[in-house]
Amino acid sequence: MVKLPRIMICGSPRWTHEEVDQLFKDLAEVIVDDAPNRAEFLARFAPGGPYEGTVGIYRRNISAARIGIYDADLIEQFPSSVKWIAHNGAGYDLVDVRACKAKGICVSNTPGAVDDATATTAFYLVISCMRHFSFAQRCLRAGDWKYPISSGATHDLTGYTIGILGLGGIGLRLAYLAHAFPMRVLYYSRSRNPEAPEWCEYVDSMDELCARVDVLSVHVPLRADTVNLVGEKQIRAMKRGSILVNTARGKVVDEEALLRALDNGHLSSVGLDVFYDEPNVNPRLFDFPQNTLLPHVGTRTRDTEKKMEVRALTNLRDFLTSGTGRDLVPELK
Repeated sequence: MVKLPRIMICGSPRWTHEEVDQLFKDLAEVIVDDAPNRAEFLARFAPGGPYEGTVGIYRRNISAARIGIYDADLIEQFPSSVKWIAHNGAGYDLVDVRACKAKGICVSNTPGAVDDATATTAFYLVISCMRHFSFAQRCLRAGDWKYPISSGATHDLTGYTIGILGLGGIGLRLAYLAHAFPMRVLYYSRSRNPEAPEWCEYVDSMDELCARVDVLSVHVPLRADTVNLVGEKQIRAMKRGSILVNTARGKVVDEEALLRALDNGHLSSVGLDVFYDEPNVNPRLFDFPQNTLLPHVGTRTRDTEKKMEVRALTNLRDFLTSGTGRDLVPELK
């Protein structure tokens, strides 16, 4: 009997148990990680251990509660058999890609699967900040009716300009949502997106983008070179009274610069689904009732979670059948 390669589920899928069986039937032996901590997790890869010979790992963020993130310390202790990590998520900052490259391990993510859900979240934050809808709901629940809401501080979306920093799949989907209202749409990325429609205007620099928009929505991955990418200079380049929305990663925006801009009214409000030190939220953000703050729920729908799981698992299946997956992260291409 031919021995099948072994793959590991590290953080059980919520919605795709049948798909796991279908994708890997007669292709791989599927084992489920249930180690209580990092030390035990690594020990189980030893010869004769239950994880010996694992070639690929499906990783879900929930596993970090037991074994921590996939940092260099963890990656360096993986056995040489591990060749692929299929990360379930578009952002992959919780996996040390540089350490994986040095170890000869490929990493895939799930771009595309999150586009609708994240763009919808971003646009909700735009609407809520411009109209103070989140603030209004809290007023209603507190028995204050609409009296604290000032029409002088709220705006319709029509005719205002949104700037999208990073026109990948999420940013492009947001562009279509904003255009429908209609808002004027500008964007800046490292290069022009050939799929951008003619009404989606490219600008030559991030500073120019910030200076020309009423709302800035951030859609760039977190890497060493994007920490505090939107900082004091960029925020001060924005119009007084403008809005900043972030559904990417908290550390892409300089939180202290953001708070200073809220303090003196340079920013009228911010809409955040991500924070600098999640799950901790800087309490100073609560001092501004016009802000709309969400607990990183941008992709938290059954539909999107299932799409993400299928895509991550499919990358792992494709690695087994062809030696690669279509969603290899850019740093490893």
